Amino acid sequence: MRSIRPLFAARRGKSTRRGPSPVLAAVGLATALALTATACESGDDANAGGEASASATTGGDDKIQIPEGLQDRLKEHGIDLDQWKGGAWKNWDRDDWLREAGDFVNPIIEDLWDPDRMREAEDPDQGKGVDDSDLAGDQGVTDPEPAPVEAQAVQAAYHDNAPEAGKVFFDSPQGTMVCSATVVEDPANPGKSNLVWTAGHCVHAGKSGGWYRNIAFVPSYNNDAKSAAELTNATQEEVAPYGVWWGDWAQTSDQWIEQGGATGGQGASYDFAVIHVTPEEGSGGKSLEETVGSALPVDFDAPAVSEVGSITATGYPAAKPFDGETMYQCKDEPGRLSLAKSEPTMYRIGCTMTGGSSGGGWVATGSDGKPALVSNTSIGPITAGWLAGPHLGEEAKGIYDAVSEKFAGQ
Repeated sequence: MRSIRPLFAARRGKSTRRGPSPVLAAVGLATALALTATACESGDDANAGGEASASATTGGDDKIQIPEGLQDRLKEHGIDLDQWKGGAWKNWDRDDWLREAGDFVNPIIEDLWDPDRMREAEDPDQGKGVDDSDLAGDQGVTDPEPAPVEAQAVQAAYHDNAPEAGKVFFDSPQGTMVCSATVVEDPANPGKSNLVWTAGHCVHAGKSGGWYRNIAFVPSYNNDAKSAAELTNATQEEVAPYGVWWGDWAQTSDQWIEQGGATGGQGASYDFAVIHVTPEEGSGGKSLEETVGSALPVDFDAPAVSEVGSITATGYPAAKPFDGETMYQCKDEPGRLSLAKSEPTMYRIGCTMTGGSSGGGWVATGSDGKPALVSNTSIGPITAGWLAGPHLGEEAKGIYDAVSEKFAGQ
């Protein structure tokens, strides 16, 4: 949540990294709206920027190979794949930073996200959150601020209790960052989804920038809930037991790309994104959903706040007093939050999760009576106590459907 905002990582014992990389203009990371956007686009043409066949493929040795289609797309943007992997991705010159909805490219760099670099993304930057000035003025309906709900640690193993949840890692001009995310169903590929739901500010910088880079999803990160000290010498398998999955396509809302900001609530009502992923290493032909064994449906017809009994938010909060290594949840009855009269009303719940939880899924009983994703963490106050997430309506469904259709049958 933005003030939970994208977390900058500082490698323990080493200088803080400030150069790594917001995603190549793909589809967007709604800059952790410093409201508490815990961080840590969409074009009209679902196929803009290249065909889905440009995604990475698996070779005979079960290793990922970069297809010619992707290399051609990189060349269109003046990007040499070898130079990119060699460090050219660290160049954040504004003239070269891709930001349009159809510009997303995210080449796999094998072994980039090792355990040390993942831990590096745990320490948040000093983010700004939403304050009274963001909520004042002539707005729509806003319910009284909810009482804080203490975040509860999810019991290990995470895969047994929240198999769809995980962490999104990415690079921005300010450093290595982290968000939370959820595996969701793919209507075009039932039972074989490679779709991940997160916040827009976890993939795109909004109005001030473009796509973040090296976006990758790690389901059930630190599955056994090891402490930060125990993770110091952890293996890749212990940190990422179900692999590292790179985003080969992402989309966020046009509103986030055009309005999203790093502080306050700009674009928060449209702060959502869908990422299509592919495994860094071979997965034996299995999809993400098959690998983790589950995926949540997304409910775009969720009932009004007054009809929702409770919502459960899940994430990996990283700003103090948390350390980003373990998964937490908050459960509360939602209220309404309006940042502007002209924008959709958001859900708001009491919750003490901090930065790093941005993008994490909000689950409630769907319109069919079963658990479904109804929102994601977007923003929160400067002092943690509540979280807010967008109501998923027509715009969100359009993005979801576009990504699904882009990879239909694959």
